[in-house]
Amino acid sequence: MTIQNIAVLFGGQSTEYGVSLQSAASVIDHLDRSKYAVIMIGITREGAWFRYNGSTDEIRNDRWHSHASRIPAFLSPSRSIAGIVELAGTEYRTVPVDAIIPVLHGRNGEDGTLQGLLELSGIPFVGCDTLSSAICMDKAIASSLVRAAGIETAATVTVWEGGDMEAAAVEAAKFGFPLYVKPSRSGSSFGITKAYNRSELLAGIREALAHDKKVVIEQNIDGFEVGCAVLGGGDEPFIAEIDEIELAGGFFDYDEKYSLRTSQIVLPARLDTGLADQVKAAARLIYKTLGCTGLARVDMFIAQDGRIVFNEVNTMPGFTASSRYPNMMCHSGVTYPQLMDRLIELAIAGKELGTR
Repeated sequence: MTIQNIAVLFGGQSTEYGVSLQSAASVIDHLDRSKYAVIMIGITREGAWFRYNGSTDEIRNDRWHSHASRIPAFLSPSRSIAGIVELAGTEYRTVPVDAIIPVLHGRNGEDGTLQGLLELSGIPFVGCDTLSSAICMDKAIASSLVRAAGIETAATVTVWEGGDMEAAAVEAAKFGFPLYVKPSRSGSSFGITKAYNRSELLAGIREALAHDKKVVIEQNIDGFEVGCAVLGGGDEPFIAEIDEIELAGGFFDYDEKYSLRTSQIVLPARLDTGLADQVKAAARLIYKTLGCTGLARVDMFIAQDGRIVFNEVNTMPGFTASSRYPNMMCHSGVTYPQLMDRLIELAIAGKELGTR
């Protein structure tokens, strides 16, 4: 068997830097070393790229960037190189790469920025392409396209930095409180608040604007959230068992997502067969509408009256051993190592078919 060089990218200039470290460490731990030679490339919060050769514990603890093994390295955009360039003093050397797993979340990692560089390099990579990544990252644009495809979305008002916050607050208040205020292009619930009155709404807009220049004010949907882990491409991507978020109060913010202090993930979701089939059909349509390939987690609400309402798509969801996406796959018979094999196979097949 030929050993493939697989580069795992992690870190990055995003508020989700820490989440990336945890996800990437798990990905690295679950790659089959009898099949893959793993090349670890970390990106610091300041944007410096390094090849790292230490343990995944040092990644989890954010000590990788001071490790003695690190050397400056970067991904070349030149297709003639198709790999990593390492710098050693005044010398450089190139390392060929067969496929890349970009385990970065949020801005400059999941929003199409990095995917553009990966496409230029000509190296197969796991996940959605540049356009799909950018579309899915922007909640306002993604919702507009999903709504046009016939899937219900929550009513929203968009406000830009420098725009009239007072007018936006008046318009959004027509939906009734509570309201969610979200940076349009952010993940892991950073900058998201739930407003119960006009004062909290204005404060929430200011908070969201600290994370993005574009803010979405969203109608609250009475019900609960479900997620669909989608794998593959074409007309019939594989959709794993659906999960459900059970909340005791508040909302599924950053702290709750990673502590589960007052909430729990129910897998499989408590849906009857008919509704579960409708949710999967909606997830499949959303995935195709937004041009997703490789993988994504499609999140939706089930309203109290049974309506299915789109929430968002995560093109690089959390990938720790306890994260929702790999757990949904595992529950459906796809183990973590098998999932990594399949994602790499899809990336390479997509390149060979010319779909990149």
